[in-house]
Amino acid sequence: MSQPLTPATIALIKAAVPALEAHGLTITKRMYERLFRDEAMRDLFNQSHHGETGSQPKALALAVLAYARHIDDLGALSGAVERIAQKHVALNILPEHYPFVADALLGAIQDVLGDAATAEICAAWGEAYWFLAHILIGREAEIARDLAHKPGGWNGWRDFVVESVTEESETIRSFVLAPRDGGPVLRHEPGQYLGMLIDLPGQGVLKRNYSISCAPNERAYRITVKREERPGEPAGIVSNWLHAEAKPGTALRLAPPAGDFFLDRSTKTPVVLVSGGVGLTPMLSMLETLVETGADRPVWYVHGSISGRFHAMREHVRGLAARAPNIEVRTFYAVPEDGDRQGIDYDADGLITADWLARETPLTEATYYLCGPKPFLASLVHGLARYGVPAERVRFEFFGPADELVEEPRQAA
Repeated sequence: MSQPLTPATIALIKAAVPALEAHGLTITKRMYERLFRDEAMRDLFNQSHHGETGSQPKALALAVLAYARHIDDLGALSGAVERIAQKHVALNILPEHYPFVADALLGAIQDVLGDAATAEICAAWGEAYWFLAHILIGREAEIARDLAHKPGGWNGWRDFVVESVTEESETIRSFVLAPRDGGPVLRHEPGQYLGMLIDLPGQGVLKRNYSISCAPNERAYRITVKREERPGEPAGIVSNWLHAEAKPGTALRLAPPAGDFFLDRSTKTPVVLVSGGVGLTPMLSMLETLVETGADRPVWYVHGSISGRFHAMREHVRGLAARAPNIEVRTFYAVPEDGDRQGIDYDADGLITADWLARETPLTEATYYLCGPKPFLASLVHGLARYGVPAERVRFEFFGPADELVEEPRQAA
């Protein structure tokens, strides 16, 4: 267990806030450069957040800055700590990995700040790092024990195979994944994700997280994956490999379900599931669960797609809604094409907005679950806040490291 931080350390960390505001991103970039000199450490992380998008150093810089700002009130960071712990479990990060990160971080601080990184300051950051590290290690151990003791549960990596592949749209496919050993799987919370490890020739060991897109069951998981195509940028290595190469019998390794974004099934208040693009994946898990459990709470399933060509699982959603009169389905197409029929294939042109949600859904009592691209989330999270929806009733999942566009409302909670 961590010893309480000393008053001197708290004062030094608080005093470092201006330096972190000025140099935090440089420090975290340098930290990862130092850390990834060790190939084994590099392989622990999802490299799409480093090489393909470069978003992780920025996310870490913001996290370190938030830690420094709240060093004397860490309760404000409890949600962030839980998300980090869940991610670490999905990546199979273990206690023995923490010293490597400590060395890389402290070395980066010295590299970037030079003579300003005095022995006293470095000692304070070492103390602060290990204080937080022990909190994370403890929570990660609790999560791992819980996962291992549940029916169908496991720790670390488990061998799975692709059971089936379904084309859902021009760019999205679903993959049903079953354990190679034929045993049961852990019933996930609807909205959680799976960690995946694959070793691709010429690419090495790669890790990714994919939301589970089916209701909890004891037999298999389904993930629904978009083939990433970003003109002028590197394409998604793993998503493209899955689309091009994965077929029935393809072997994969999975960590157990993780994540703090999932449906609250303990209440009967209205629920509004709002997604953009492939952000529908956790929403499908929630929607299937609500239907299969016979939940009678009012449900809105609101989805935005570019057009009909890119709209995944439309008929599946309609079939679910047909089984439950308490479910309302609304679809937006940002750029409808000639064959897209308003009132038949979709309901409205343009983008989902907070104004529309305020008019068409029970704003004063519903819980909103959001998942989609960064601009989509930023618009809706901040828009619902402006309408007075409390932060605890606006829950969201962001595919990739969260940044300031979506983190501020959480911190304000």
